[in-house]
Amino acid sequence: MKVGASITVAALSGHISPRVKGSAAPPRPSPPGDAAPNMDPARRKELTFITVGLVFLLSGVEYAVILPTVWRYLQTLGAAPYFLGLGLSAFSLSGVLSGPLFGHWSDRTRTTKNAVLLANVFEIVGNFMYFLGFSKWLLLSSRLVAGVGAGAGSSIFSLLTWSTAPEDRATVFAAVMACRQAGLLIGPAFNIFLRTCDFQLGPFLVNKYTSPGLFMCAMWVLLQIVVFFMYWDLPPLDLGSQDMDMGEVGDEEKTLVAHEEGPDSCYGTVISNEQQEVQALPSTPPLLPPSPPAECEKSNAFQDFRARKEFLREEVLVLLTAQFITLFNQTALETMVTPLTQNYFGFGELENSLMYCLCGVEVIAGFFLVRWLSRRVADRVVLAVGLAICSVACAWCLIFLSNPKGAFAWRLAQFVIGVFLQLLGLPFVAVSQVSLFSKVTSEKTQGFSQGVRRSVGGLATILGPLWAGGLTGHLHLMLGLMMVLLAMVSVMTVLSYDRLVEPRVVQHADNFGGD
Repeated sequence: MKVGASITVAALSGHISPRVKGSAAPPRPSPPGDAAPNMDPARRKELTFITVGLVFLLSGVEYAVILPTVWRYLQTLGAAPYFLGLGLSAFSLSGVLSGPLFGHWSDRTRTTKNAVLLANVFEIVGNFMYFLGFSKWLLLSSRLVAGVGAGAGSSIFSLLTWSTAPEDRATVFAAVMACRQAGLLIGPAFNIFLRTCDFQLGPFLVNKYTSPGLFMCAMWVLLQIVVFFMYWDLPPLDLGSQDMDMGEVGDEEKTLVAHEEGPDSCYGTVISNEQQEVQALPSTPPLLPPSPPAECEKSNAFQDFRARKEFLREEVLVLLTAQFITLFNQTALETMVTPLTQNYFGFGELENSLMYCLCGVEVIAGFFLVRWLSRRVADRVVLAVGLAICSVACAWCLIFLSNPKGAFAWRLAQFVIGVFLQLLGLPFVAVSQVSLFSKVTSEKTQGFSQGVRRSVGGLATILGPLWAGGLTGHLHLMLGLMMVLLAMVSVMTVLSYDRLVEPRVVQHADNFGGD
């Protein structure tokens, strides 16, 4: 398992080389307190990306370590059954609320390291509270506090967007997501020794229920040290190539957002080649007088974001819908699987653990498949393939798993095929929609945009289990709604297929005298 995690983190650093060949950008002054002011920029980027992989790896480990014991832990504290749902939802709820705030902070400061360091503090405190566990309310509060730390994911995705070229983005995102899946795969292994803990640490009891909190607290402390020494605020990709000879840069090297001075520079609008040629001619007056520099200085990222109405654009709505529906269906199926295997196959803890281990291996392999495929086909093609696979999987489950019949071997085969297809389509949709979202939204406000995207996903992870939890005995209804949702997002994708591409030229109506 550790070898798999090393391979995943190594894959994340596979796209750290400079995008444009030729003369390197002039060195930048090191920020105050830099632990390695003379380090090569490429080495900094490599270490930063590895650290990002470790952050997502540890988030997966935390989920896999906490989840198996939280229900029994709550029972020892006299909690009612509904407290399990509250505890699981509390973590997601905090992430939903904190994600846009962390993202907005990163957009305003154009830095992410401080956000990640602060988020880790919330994870450390939250897991230590989980270890203390004096009451069910403290346990619930601990998941709320730890969930705030998950909001820094929006800052991290904005860093990846700023520091990678659009055509490489899907492969990097796939590696990051694979890191979290590797954590989910490794996490159960830690429970093997954590469940044997039974000793006193001063006034505190360390047993199989409290030890996961203490273990994760220690892991986040170690990661905090790693972030402090091995994570840097990388310069945006376009800033690193401003001083290069533009004759050496082809069309494929141009970034989504141009920062040249011009009438639209406040909004980071992509300027077409024709507009650049017109503006370069001294004898040709500009189409409109440039905006006063003071306006650019006064405008902030959030006001710019609202002005452009990012979320009202058709392609953005489609991608947010795909994010919500895929996570809603995934978490609903996860909630359904354990009762189903118990009722129809008699699976116990060992069989379920083995099943989840095999599922983790398939998902990691799927992310690497998507990583390879995204270099060869467009993101929207990957999205379409993923939605098709998920639709087939959901239809299979609706037909065969809503009321399994036949011999044991045939029922087990039906279950395995349905789960296999569902997990196969997940990486296709997850990676492609994240990559496309980073391309169709402004790079200037990636932090806030990614925060909203992750909040939409967090809302789905809250509602999915709630929907499935009350319908485990009515699988026709549960799977039927999931099928309807998938059909809806598939139709939306087909109708908006032409818009699901990286925009090359954005023309504002006010440039032509519109309102």
